[in-house]
Amino acid sequence: MAEGERQPPPVEMGFHRVGQAGLEFLTSNDPPASASQSAGITDSLEEAPPATQNFIIPKKEIHTVPDMGKWKRSQAYADYIGFILTLNEGVKGKKLTFEYKVSEAIEKLVALLNTLDRWIDETPPVDQPSRFGNKAYRTWYAKLDEEAENLVATVVPTHLAAAVPEVAVYLKESVGNSTRIDYGTGHEAAFAAFLCCLCKIGVLRVDDQIAIVFKVFNRYLEVMRKLQKTYRMEPAGSQGVWGLDDFQFLPFIWGSSQLIDHPYLEPRHFVDEKAVNENHKDYMFLECILFITEMKTGPFAEHSNQLWNISAVPSWSKVNQGLIRMYKAECLEKFPVIQHFKFGSLLPIHPVTSG
Repeated sequence: MAEGERQPPPVEMGFHRVGQAGLEFLTSNDPPASASQSAGITDSLEEAPPATQNFIIPKKEIHTVPDMGKWKRSQAYADYIGFILTLNEGVKGKKLTFEYKVSEAIEKLVALLNTLDRWIDETPPVDQPSRFGNKAYRTWYAKLDEEAENLVATVVPTHLAAAVPEVAVYLKESVGNSTRIDYGTGHEAAFAAFLCCLCKIGVLRVDDQIAIVFKVFNRYLEVMRKLQKTYRMEPAGSQGVWGLDDFQFLPFIWGSSQLIDHPYLEPRHFVDEKAVNENHKDYMFLECILFITEMKTGPFAEHSNQLWNISAVPSWSKVNQGLIRMYKAECLEKFPVIQHFKFGSLLPIHPVTSG
C-alpha cells in the first residue's frame, strides 16, 4: 500500500469478530467448502422432475422461531445450499470475461430481466414528501405481479408449462416487498431459489452453471441496483444487517470464489480504490465494492465495517469459506429472513431424503 493509505485491521487467528452484528468470521484452516459437505444433497443442476410431478403454489411454512428446525432439516435447505455451493465451485478462479457456453435458456432469462429493466424506465419515480420508498415502485411491482407467469412461460418449454405458476412465485418474491418498498437477502435468496427450480425441472443444465452466475445473476444484480437507486428502496431488516452492502450477499460469496488463487489481487486490495477501478469488470466482488463506494460517503471502514474487517483475512479461499459460513449463520438461519421463504414441490419443506 502507498504511504498514507489506511491499513486494514490486524488479523486475529481463530474467531474474528466482524462489525456490530458480532458476526464470527473464522480464519483458521478449514477444508474448502464444497457441495459434498452437506449430507443428502443431490446436485440440483443435474436433477429433472419425474413425469408425474405435481406442482403446487409455494407457501410460507416457517411461522415461529421453533419452525426454523424444520427449515434446516428440509429438502429445500439441502438443495438450496447444494445449488449455492455448486455454483461457487463452478466460478472458482474465473473472470467475468471468461468464455462460457450461453444456452437458449440463459438468453431467455436475460431477456426476462431486460424486460424488468425496461419497465423501470417506463415507471419513473413520483414526486412525494418522503425521500425513501418511492411509491412508483408499487406500480412497477404490480406489473410484475400481473405478468410474472407470462414471463416465466417464455423461459419454460411448453411440456413443462404446469411448473410455471410454482416457479413464478420465486420470481415475484425476488425483487423486494411492495408494501414496505424494501429489499434484502431474503429477496436475493428467492431469485437463487427461482434459478434452482429451473435447474430442478431441467430448463437449466449443469453446463449452464457459469452462465447462471456470470450472465443471469449478474444481470439480476444490475436490475436490482437500478430498482434500489430509482425508487430509493430501504434495506430489509435492521438497516441491512443481513447483507454485506445493505442489500446483497451472494455476489460476495461467488465473487470471492472468482478471486481464489489470483496472482496479485489479495483481500486487502478491495479497499484500494485504484485496484477496484482497474478490475471491477472482471470480478463480481469488486463490482459490489464499486457500487458501495458510489452509493455511500465517508470512510469505508465506517460505512461498511463488516467488509472492512474481511479485508484483513489473508487469502480469498479463507474469505470464501468464511462468507459461506456467515451466509448460513446470518441469513439462512435467521428467522426474520427465512420466515418469508416459500416452499412448494420443487423446494419442499419435508425432511431431506437420503439416496
